[in-house]
Amino acid sequence: MAEAYNVDAYSVEGNVNYDDLIKKFGVSPITDELKARIKKDAGDLHYLIRRDIFFAHRDLPWLLDHFEKGKKFYVYTGIAPSGGMTIAHLLPFIMCQWLQEKFDVEVLIQIPDEEKFLAKKDPSLTLEKTHDLAYADALNILALGFKPGKTKLYTDTEYASVAYKQAVRVSKHLTFSIVKDAFGFGNDTNVGTLFYTSMQAVPAFLKSVEKGENVPCLIPLGVDQDVHFRVARNAIEKLGYYKPAIMHNKFMPGLKGTPKMSSSDPDNTIYLDDSPEVVQRKVNKAITGQQSTAELQKKLGGDPEKCSVCQYYKFIFEPDDKKLEKIFEGERKGTLLAGEHKKHLAMTINSFLENHRKKKEQLKGKLDSFMLKS
Repeated sequence: MAEAYNVDAYSVEGNVNYDDLIKKFGVSPITDELKARIKKDAGDLHYLIRRDIFFAHRDLPWLLDHFEKGKKFYVYTGIAPSGGMTIAHLLPFIMCQWLQEKFDVEVLIQIPDEEKFLAKKDPSLTLEKTHDLAYADALNILALGFKPGKTKLYTDTEYASVAYKQAVRVSKHLTFSIVKDAFGFGNDTNVGTLFYTSMQAVPAFLKSVEKGENVPCLIPLGVDQDVHFRVARNAIEKLGYYKPAIMHNKFMPGLKGTPKMSSSDPDNTIYLDDSPEVVQRKVNKAITGQQSTAELQKKLGGDPEKCSVCQYYKFIFEPDDKKLEKIFEGERKGTLLAGEHKKHLAMTINSFLENHRKKKEQLKGKLDSFMLKS
């Protein structure tokens, strides 16, 4: 009997069967044929696509059809702030930055500073706090290397006079029944949360509104967020705009071996503002796919697919496939022991975070030039 799991916009439980999830969500796999087409158009293929971390899509061939006919698209994604950003939060933004570089496209990033304020019951998570967190998130995102002039971000509360007008148009085509059934909302769900999907839909057609003509949109996102656009895409089409194409990424595993890294468990994840000492402590406690003793590991080897250290390399910290395979082979053959394995990963993460912090510092005086306000 298949192991039970659940994926929705607000929680992930159990070991996710991604093949099954493709069927449940009605999305399509990113096949080898589609990978070859992306590589041909981009001149390269990102490791997140090669490794099936971005594993599914909606209407990606349609978007490439338009690109191959000379029509530009733009890229949209976002993040709803509720605490510090984690390494896992970077995945869609890493993909957006690569798409911008390879396809020379504009990127629009929505930071809905109201969403977690509405959805969470924590009284300390005020609207003022989520707004402040939004600006911290903006710096973390931009530090990945987005192009000035081709990248814009906005918070929902500061761009409301533009975004709200379009959200109202979306909301007219979303009934209470549709939203309730899609998200599993109950009678205790506040009306702000019910309306939120309408706001999240706006950036998917906002460029079309601005330009007065349809512009294709591509949204890289975590697969748990697909439900928002599963609901909104038909509403967007009814307004006369293209349905957005979507690329879905898998969840980055937690340090404790959980299927998804969660910001609600600080020891199960790496935050972008973690100190070197905290990173080392967390990685030292990480679950590996190794045997219970060094002797058994040398004799029997381990399982890199069950090793959170190996998975961290796979998802972010080793983009070179040959080097990654060497790490995985060392785990399987027992030549790579846990202590050495964890020490090297902690050093790699800390080097990444140090460089990331430096880039954020360089951007602090430039942030306003990226932000849209109304």
